[in-house]
Amino acid sequence: MEHLDQLLKDAAAAFAAAADMNALEQAKAIYLGKSGSLTELLKGLGKLDPEARKSAGAEINRCKSAIEQALEARREALRMAQLETQLAAEALDVTLPGRGMGRGGLHPVVRTQERFETLFRSIGFEVADGPEIEEDWFNFTALNTPDNHPARSMHDTFYIDGAKDVLLRTHTSPVQIRAMQAHAAKFKDLDVMPELRIIAPGRVYRVDSDATHSPMFHQVEGLWVGEDVSFAGLKGVIVDFLQRFFETDDLQIRFRPSFFPFTEPSAEIDFAFMSGPNKGCWLEIGGCGMSHPEVLKHGGIDPSRYTAFAFGMGLDRLTMLRYGVNDLRLFFENDLRFLSQFQD
Repeated sequence: MEHLDQLLKDAAAAFAAAADMNALEQAKAIYLGKSGSLTELLKGLGKLDPEARKSAGAEINRCKSAIEQALEARREALRMAQLETQLAAEALDVTLPGRGMGRGGLHPVVRTQERFETLFRSIGFEVADGPEIEEDWFNFTALNTPDNHPARSMHDTFYIDGAKDVLLRTHTSPVQIRAMQAHAAKFKDLDVMPELRIIAPGRVYRVDSDATHSPMFHQVEGLWVGEDVSFAGLKGVIVDFLQRFFETDDLQIRFRPSFFPFTEPSAEIDFAFMSGPNKGCWLEIGGCGMSHPEVLKHGGIDPSRYTAFAFGMGLDRLTMLRYGVNDLRLFFENDLRFLSQFQD
C-alpha cells in the first residue's frame, strides 16, 4: 500500500516536471507503458493466491486510475499553456478600425457616357447600339467613303485576318445606317415617317497612339432625321449640350468649315472656356454637318423629302476636359491611384 502511494507521488511529480507533450509521453511510459512500473505490478498478480490477488488488484487499479487522472490533468495544462502562447503571438488589437472591403466606382469615361446619354434623352434622343466588328460596307461605303479613301488603308484601320471586308469599326457612324434602315422599314407604310433621333456611343478602333489618341477609344455619334431638320437646329443642339455638359454658359463655341464624306456641308466643332486655367484655349471636340443625300439613300431614307444632321464627339476627350486630365492613356492603364479619384 505504501509502495503504491509512493509510486503515485513519483508519477505525479514526473508528470508535473514534463515541460511539453513529448516529455509527458516519456514520463507516461515509465509508469503506464508496456514495461512500466504499474504494468509490472499487474503482471505479478498471477503469482498471488486468490484472496491476496483480489485485494492487491483493487489497490493497483486504484493507483492506476489516479496516475491516469494526473496524466490527463497535465496534458490539459500543457494544451492550455500552448493555446495561451499561440493567442499571445497572434493577438489582435480590437480597438483598431476594420479594414473592410474596397468600394468600386464607375470609370470616368463611363460617367461621361452616362451623362451624355442623360442629357440627350432629355431632348428626345434614344440610345442605339451596333456591332464593333463591322462590315466594310456599313463602315465606309454606306457613309459615302470611296474605295480609295485613306481611312481604308491598313495603316489606319484594323482588318480581320481571313475575313474579307470585315474590320473593327473606326467610328460609331455605321449605327446611323443600321438605325435608318430599321426606322424606314418600320414606318414604310406611313405617308409621313416619324422623326428619328438617336445617339450611338461605344468603342471604336484606329491605328493611332499618343497622349491624346488611343488605338481603342470611345466615341458618340448623333443623328436627327426629319422633314424640317436644318443646320440651325444642329447648332442649337450642340451649343445647348456643351453648356449643360460643362455646367456653364461661359463658353465660346464656333463651327469651323471642314470636309467629311458623309456630311455636306460639314464643320468642326471648337469651343473655348472664357474663364479658368484654360481660358481662351480653343479645343476641337468633334465634327458635324448635314447628312449627305447618298448616306440617307443607303439608310433607306428619301433625301428629296427628308433631311438630317449628324455629329460625332470623342467621349475620352470630353472626359479629359471635364476632369482636367492631360493624358488620354491614364484612362486605360487601370491604375487604382488614378481611378479612385473619381469615386463618389
